[in-house]
Amino acid sequence: MFSEMNMRRLVLVGVGLIGGSLALDLKRAGLVAEVAGIDIDADNLTRALERRVVDYTYTQINAESVAEADMVLIATPVNTLPAICRQLVPYLSEHCIVTDVGSTKQLALKAFAAELPHHYPRCVAAHPIAGSDRHGALAAQFGLFAGKKCIVCAHEQQDEAALHTVVAMWQAVQAQIYHLDAARHDAIFAAVSHLPHMLAYAYVHQLAEAANADELLQFAGSGFRDFTRIAASNPQIWTDICLANRQVLAGLLQQQQYELAYLQDCLQQGDAQKLTAFFAKAQKIREDWHN
Repeated sequence: MFSEMNMRRLVLVGVGLIGGSLALDLKRAGLVAEVAGIDIDADNLTRALERRVVDYTYTQINAESVAEADMVLIATPVNTLPAICRQLVPYLSEHCIVTDVGSTKQLALKAFAAELPHHYPRCVAAHPIAGSDRHGALAAQFGLFAGKKCIVCAHEQQDEAALHTVVAMWQAVQAQIYHLDAARHDAIFAAVSHLPHMLAYAYVHQLAEAANADELLQFAGSGFRDFTRIAASNPQIWTDICLANRQVLAGLLQQQQYELAYLQDCLQQGDAQKLTAFFAKAQKIREDWHN
């Protein structure tokens, strides 16, 4: 159990929705003595302190901010991971666990292996499947991970004790643990997360470029709201995610173009039977999905 592992100091690199919500739950349950937050945004750190998400704040990685850390959890855009790992090198104690929460796991493991080779066994790649279109310390909330999936991607040099600690931590905040290899993880989430974000951004972009964009948005209703919710997500974060997983994602976009071409052909031919069958198949899959 995580409660028996006596984590005294958790260091968050990036104090936002995921890291902040985890800290809130761990602190409320008495599973961590203190949380230090490192973030380049001083205003965000002030808000994190005010909300008691963290106990100490720092604007850079150094000996003081990482001192006596039992775990460093990196919750920043995925493309920052290599640089952050390089900065951590001089300050990590031998027992410290390094973990992340990013959406692309091959990149995470590559960064851990390249930048923290001597610490690599104690680096654990994880991805909690919980999110929001809000970000920053103000987005942190209690109970975010309850009943949600958390993917853990072990590697060939994985220290079992470090892996067990990270798994137990996520279980302590009521997440459901799944184990996948990094390549399989990235292929799955390209399809069910990264592609939907790109399509939502593309659809909103299409409306915004229309000559009567203001009029279109004036009359947009619940369908627009539901379909485009994720287009309100942080653009820089999603740029980084999409580029990190671009090879798989490019193939999925090509497949999506085939789907759109099929729909266009149905419309041009006025083929109600094919169109209804297409819609009905999607409807059944969506109705059968319980998650």
